[in-house]
Amino acid sequence: MAGLTTGGPNVDVDLLYDINGLARHAPEALDRIVSLVGEYGLPLAMVPLVLWCWRGARRQDGPAAAEAFAALVWAPLAAGIALLVNIPLRGFVARPRPFVQHEGLEVLVPGKSDFSFVSDHATLMMALAVGVFIANRRLGLVGIGLALVEGFCRVYMGVHYPTDVIGGLALGTAVVLLLAPLAMALLTPLVRAVARSPRAALLVRARGHGRPLPLDLPQPHTPPGAHPRENDLAA
Repeated sequence: MAGLTTGGPNVDVDLLYDINGLARHAPEALDRIVSLVGEYGLPLAMVPLVLWCWRGARRQDGPAAAEAFAALVWAPLAAGIALLVNIPLRGFVARPRPFVQHEGLEVLVPGKSDFSFVSDHATLMMALAVGVFIANRRLGLVGIGLALVEGFCRVYMGVHYPTDVIGGLALGTAVVLLLAPLAMALLTPLVRAVARSPRAALLVRARGHGRPLPLDLPQPHTPPGAHPRENDLAA
């Protein structure tokens, strides 16, 4: 705690100056691009990634499609929960932004007056990425890569310490994975019910792709050794 409130361990501050120092020597146009990408671009890039994952999930068999769709519903819900958890966490740690305590930083996005630990951007990105990973491993790895780039951008921009980013990545991951069993247990039956509705089925399964979801109707029980009735055989 003391390390956070006084600026963090030396290696944290050293990495901050090393990464943010790149902005001082980079062309102004590049700094502008990194600012836009780190502030808005990468979070927005998660939207087409989630949609692409949803497109692939709809082409799977019914049960697999329902589970993948449930994971994609869980991803933004988990991200929202992680951001809510971060509100009291930020207030409890109360770590000032790095440019408040350290001189000579190149601050690419001015006006940040809230606390620094943990990074909301890193938390949001990693929660979405891990949620996508549950649905689709390959696309999830792409999302995790985007989350790591987002973390680098936040330090490059001078608005977060490296440990702010690491804390955000850990918080997003923990919320998604720790609550995933309960969330999937609640969401999967709901998604299956939606998939059986003629009007909403296309949200879960593409037309003509995958076998339909089972209706989960009770089956008649035949005692061991018993033979089907004659009228059953005739049918």
